[in-house]
Amino acid sequence: MRSNIVLWWLITVFFLIVAAVYVGWNLIASAHVEWVGTVALLFTAFMGAMIAFYLHKTYRAQGGELPEDVLTSDIDDGDPEMGEFSPWSWWPIVLAGSAAVFMIGLAVGHFLLPIGLALFVVAIVGWVYEYYRGHFAR
Repeated sequence: MRSNIVLWWLITVFFLIVAAVYVGWNLIASAHVEWVGTVALLFTAFMGAMIAFYLHKTYRAQGGELPEDVLTSDIDDGDPEMGEFSPWSWWPIVLAGSAAVFMIGLAVGHFLLPIGLALFVVAIVGWVYEYYRGHFAR
């Protein structure tokens, strides 16, 4: 995790330097500051600083190196319980399709909004209850 922290601080410094060069270049070229690009570059540097700060605080709070960060650790050293996932499930695709229909309804025609919402409800119910029916029932 230390390498990630250093990487994010380097990204922060890089974007601060790029923002300074951008402002200087605009002042030389047109004698005024182009605010959209300047603010975007500064916010990108700020985002990198926030992530680096969060990772640093998390690293200090975890009380040592995690098994994922030690090069000599095995796969079994980490936490093995990640949850239960269904690699054969089609419900996430249906859920993504319902979100796409809903977003297209926002952009194109409002008549698609209830259709996308209905598909969303069906997809959520199907995904939650997929282990209660059919071949994989428990």
